[in-house]
Amino acid sequence: MKRLIAGTVMLCALVPAACAQQVIRMSTTTSTENSGLLAHLLPAFEAKFGAEVQVIAVGTGKALELAKNGDVDLTLVHARAAEDRFVADGHGVDRRDVMYNDFVIACPASDPAGIKGGRDVLAAMRTMAASSVKFISRGDNSGTDLMEKGYWKAAGVKPAPARYLSAGLGMGEVLTMAAELQACTLTDRATYSAYKAKTGLAVVVQGDPRMFNPYGIIAVNPARHPGINAKGARQLIGWITSPEGQARIAAFRLDGQQLFFPPVKSN
Repeated sequence: MKRLIAGTVMLCALVPAACAQQVIRMSTTTSTENSGLLAHLLPAFEAKFGAEVQVIAVGTGKALELAKNGDVDLTLVHARAAEDRFVADGHGVDRRDVMYNDFVIACPASDPAGIKGGRDVLAAMRTMAASSVKFISRGDNSGTDLMEKGYWKAAGVKPAPARYLSAGLGMGEVLTMAAELQACTLTDRATYSAYKAKTGLAVVVQGDPRMFNPYGIIAVNPARHPGINAKGARQLIGWITSPEGQARIAAFRLDGQQLFFPPVKSN
């Protein structure tokens, strides 16, 4: 045993890379980080594969840009049209469905816009635009930001500029801002749940099928960026979409509530 330990120490001294943890760099959305999901998921993967996953949590647009530039090995985002363009343009490979949750509209509990209990997101947008309530937009080209702007376009309205504030911030910061300004915002349910106690905001509109929010994971194309950790990216994608990874996603709870759901069928 002593000889084995001594030999291992000597090997690590002579060839440090042989004993180093592999590092996997992943860009992802603020919702996966702010909700606590990644803190629940990644330690199990890291222990199994002897890896360290370095996470950069930003909006989906920025996450895809980091992947496009080869600054990360893979990306976990939620904007399907943008994901498909990313793959079609040759920047990513092996895109797979990972999970889904939903968007909700969160407002002060007093419901200043008068939309509480609604299920039609476009009707809610029209009512908010006609009311005196402020609306806080992510304004950061994230998946949530793209979805919100799509709702305004489909509704054919938008709040007056003085009541529409583009924050350029992550979801947790926007929820905090909405609470401070007694405003409404569009949020993914997971981040809302993580910040509910801090903000006092209430879910006032939910349940519209148009508020479905799927997430996908994509490896950076190693043909474009030979220096990336393609093996580590494949390992993480394989694990998170495996029965083990999917079971851990389903097991994640906040206040007893399941917030992310495995897809009905992975592609």
